[in-house]
Amino acid sequence: MTDWIQAWQCIGCGKIEAPQPCIGVCRDHKILMVGKEAHERALAEITALHAQLARARAMLQRFVLATPHEGQWERSWLALQAELREALAVLATLPEASMHE
Repeated sequence: MTDWIQAWQCIGCGKIEAPQPCIGVCRDHKILMVGKEAHERALAEITALHAQLARARAMLQRFVLATPHEGQWERSWLALQAELREALAVLATLPEASMHE
């Protein structure tokens, strides 16, 4: 669960303030912040990406222990190719930026 800090942002210059009680040891430093809506959109996208990757991983893991029956190598190979094309299609739906990170 995320803790939220309530702050005030100037509609003119964008300055953000979040007053807190000072105990006399304050030292300001520059930080980067993102708005709650942008954060929630990013979390939703991450969740969707994790689901897509989990689906593709499950599809690929089927072949780790698979061994074709005697005389069925070609049939198994063609089935493997078909299922791997489906897994690649799942991965192809991922946003391009996430594939390079």
